[in-house]
Amino acid sequence: MNELVAVTVPLLQADFPWLSLLLLLLPLGAGITLLMPAREARWTSLTTAIAAFTVSLWIVFQFDPQQSGFQFVERSPWIPSLHIEYLLGVDGLSLLLLPVTTLLFMAVIISSWNAMRFLPNLFFSLLLLFEACLIGIFSALDTALFFLCWELSLLPLFFLVSLWGAGPNRRHAAVKYTLFMMSGGAAILLAFIALAVQAPEGIGFDYTLLLQVVHQPNFQYETAIFFLLLFGFALKLPTVPFHAWLPVLAQEGPASVVATVVGLKVGVYGLIRFALPLAPSAAQDYQWLLVGMGMLSVLYGALAALSQTNLRRMLAYSSLSHVGLVVLGVASLTHAGIQGAIFQLLNFSLIASGLFLILAFVHQRLGSTEFLNLGGIASSMPLLASLFFFFGVASIGLPLTSGFPAEFLLIMGIAETHLGAGLLSLAAMIITAAYFLSSYRQSFLGAVRHAAVAQSVDLKPRELAALWLLGVPILVWGFYPQGLLSILQTSSTDWLSHILMQQ
Repeated sequence: MNELVAVTVPLLQADFPWLSLLLLLLPLGAGITLLMPAREARWTSLTTAIAAFTVSLWIVFQFDPQQSGFQFVERSPWIPSLHIEYLLGVDGLSLLLLPVTTLLFMAVIISSWNAMRFLPNLFFSLLLLFEACLIGIFSALDTALFFLCWELSLLPLFFLVSLWGAGPNRRHAAVKYTLFMMSGGAAILLAFIALAVQAPEGIGFDYTLLLQVVHQPNFQYETAIFFLLLFGFALKLPTVPFHAWLPVLAQEGPASVVATVVGLKVGVYGLIRFALPLAPSAAQDYQWLLVGMGMLSVLYGALAALSQTNLRRMLAYSSLSHVGLVVLGVASLTHAGIQGAIFQLLNFSLIASGLFLILAFVHQRLGSTEFLNLGGIASSMPLLASLFFFFGVASIGLPLTSGFPAEFLLIMGIAETHLGAGLLSLAAMIITAAYFLSSYRQSFLGAVRHAAVAQSVDLKPRELAALWLLGVPILVWGFYPQGLLSILQTSSTDWLSHILMQQ
């Protein structure tokens, strides 16, 4: 057996299988929802989502932010012949993704309450299955289990887009997205296999063990592993030039479902959790590549958003620009950079998702999100216009919203190691303000140009509740970001120490 040179990752076993309970609730609720009539299916799915949110909050309250390593760890043999285990756990980097994910799906279910008239029981059942896959991605500590959840998440999303998409090319968008993600999945699987065969026992997929394997003197294929993981996760992020699926999906998919794809950046999580820690030397050697990808995405996304004439496509390219900023924060390999990246990852689930949910409401009322078909929305729907403005300025990084501390940390971390990239990020923020304010003026302000806009009703109580579910954390974290940062502190320090320990 090869001697491991890295410090063992602390694992705090769970007294009760809370993560398994969370994973069990969602598919069980999905199965019951599928068998229910339309009205009962809605209430069943919402009850399941609320139960999942409650469990995730309990996990957060029981988490010890001062403890290094993973907590709530559950370990059981799964495929012993291949040393594949049912291994779950969370640390400070993944903990808050659980309640944010469950909160987002609560909002999506509420916002889609009466919008899906075609097979609503199937729609809400697929939503819960998709949520279960995402929870599995954020809590899996066995790379084989992670990959299983990663690939399974494609199935519900494919049917959600192809059956309930808003555009005439929705099936094309679903197929394009699936093929892109399967290509990335193949690269991720190959990297995990290359890592597994170097485990001391001969083969192993235990992530905590692989963190030690990568620091062995005879560790092989590190550069290949890094590029395979980078390619797989870059497709999901996405970054330029792997972003071709994003504007198509944003345009053709149901806006409420697109809110989950744009909001929950599992590609960013994969980059942070797997790509850099499992190839630490290569990550440092090719830091310039990550910085280049981030800078290109920041600038290209901002400029592309500035030229759009459709709110959906504008937000899609805006998301691309913001992801580039997060990639720059991760590539900086600084405490501020990684904390800002996780902070912004949580913000995506609140801010970007909130904006897309509002566009879902606009599309339900007007049948379009083109600038030419809008204008004067603030006159007939002042609540909707006000909340779109609120989420929009939060995405710009207005002080007293959660977007400000996240972007401030990111820019500080980037400027600490790459001043030029930091200056570019500041310039991109100015462009961000330009395209948001310009699109808001054209779509929401001015005179009413169409009868459909004048006759539209404002947000209903259920829709308003869905948006405030996402809006309240934006204000809380904007006023008091330290509550979130204290959870990230220990885990971000451990993450950075693991990558830089060979310097």
